[in-house]
Amino acid sequence: MPGTDYTRQTHHEFLTAAEEALRDPKLQDSLTNLGDTLAKRNRDAWAAFPQSDAVRELARQIKDDALAHLDEHLQTFEAALRARGGEVHYATDGAEACRIVTEILRSRGAKKVVKSKSMTTEEIHLNDALEADDVEVVETDLGEFIVQLSKQRPSHLVAPALHLRMPEIHELLSGDARETLPYTPEDMAAYARRRLRADFATADAGITGGNFAIAETGSIVLISNEGNARLTVSLPKIQIAIVGIEKVIPKFADLPVFLKVLARAATGQKMSVYTSIINGPRAADELDGPQEVHVVFLDNGRTRILEGPLRESLFCIRCGACLNVCPIYRNIGGHAYGGIYAGPIGAVITPLYDGLAANHHLPHASSLCGACQAACPVKIQIPEMLIRLRDKLHHEPGELGWAEGKAYGLWARSMRSPRLYRLFTWLATRTVGRLRKSRWLTKLPGALHGWTKTRDFPSPAPERFRDWWEREGAAPGGKR
Repeated sequence: MPGTDYTRQTHHEFLTAAEEALRDPKLQDSLTNLGDTLAKRNRDAWAAFPQSDAVRELARQIKDDALAHLDEHLQTFEAALRARGGEVHYATDGAEACRIVTEILRSRGAKKVVKSKSMTTEEIHLNDALEADDVEVVETDLGEFIVQLSKQRPSHLVAPALHLRMPEIHELLSGDARETLPYTPEDMAAYARRRLRADFATADAGITGGNFAIAETGSIVLISNEGNARLTVSLPKIQIAIVGIEKVIPKFADLPVFLKVLARAATGQKMSVYTSIINGPRAADELDGPQEVHVVFLDNGRTRILEGPLRESLFCIRCGACLNVCPIYRNIGGHAYGGIYAGPIGAVITPLYDGLAANHHLPHASSLCGACQAACPVKIQIPEMLIRLRDKLHHEPGELGWAEGKAYGLWARSMRSPRLYRLFTWLATRTVGRLRKSRWLTKLPGALHGWTKTRDFPSPAPERFRDWWEREGAAPGGKR
């Protein structure tokens, strides 16, 4: 990709980036065990949870109902948080969200912030906006901290540094420490812990996302395994949470349903290690916590999606389960998708957020095998949504080339005509089928060559089923 490092910058060059990813031996090595680690833990967690299907269906229903009355729930949340001394802001897009956060920090003279892992802040490129305003930003999730040192983007919703190997991580942390650290995960993690504790103690503000926002109580729920999110909201005087509007759930009683499915889907755990519930600024009798709490609700295209046929994409709770089982993601990783959200759900929501025309390759970045839907804790019908996007894309004027349009038209016509179907299958078996040297074609001609760049194409059989049936099944005395 000329002039672009696809691991660092957002882009629209899916095919070029995917080819680079396939040729990257370090990345391929990192992705090799994904199916045997996170994906396997996810499957085992559901298998060991007898009521999993019912609980997942309940989580889906709660999300559906919450979105149906989202405006009411946002008002309820705002009233509840403000009653406890917190502030609620609304941002129509990423630029407005960054402006709101920057103005809060600037008015308080805050020059250093610590952040817990948040895909929403990645979505709006908050770090760039803060650094442009001379604010020091420190990522405190270990994976995000490593990615920040590498000056790259996260490649996975749950494991942001999944694409990096131990030697690269050791080099990054040793560079930050200005000394060669011992080459063990424990020693490298210990360095990061020492380094980040000093940042927690000196930060003026803490910035988080929000896994859930409970309307009934005006609470923000933060879920993590490292404890950094809890420190981010406990030590600095100011806490700012940037939360997508779709993260609102109606009642506190709904939260346990999502706690049961989120950890199992994300990491295979029964429960995440830390669940923090932020109800507003520190009370007079509390020993720690922020003096100010600000919640910034982000739209950034979500209202538009809510009104359309693909509103189900807003059910996503950012667990990453669909990435772990997707054969496409497991071959090219997250950066090739170009946006902040990768994998099957990214192939849906990136075009919805950023525009379908600019991301026209993403709806086709799927085998439609259905593994993503089976893994999803809220049963999002991702394959159906990808098909809907493909259909919409193919009706866009000028999207298909002349030859591609004619080919699709001929294929569709042959599928509707038994006579044409019999003719084409007869030709395929009598030509390629009988001249083939193996069961696979390693190079297709002309415009079809793209298929066989990275995979083989199944060769036609030397005879059709219809031929066999007429010879063996329908003949007098034939076997049936």
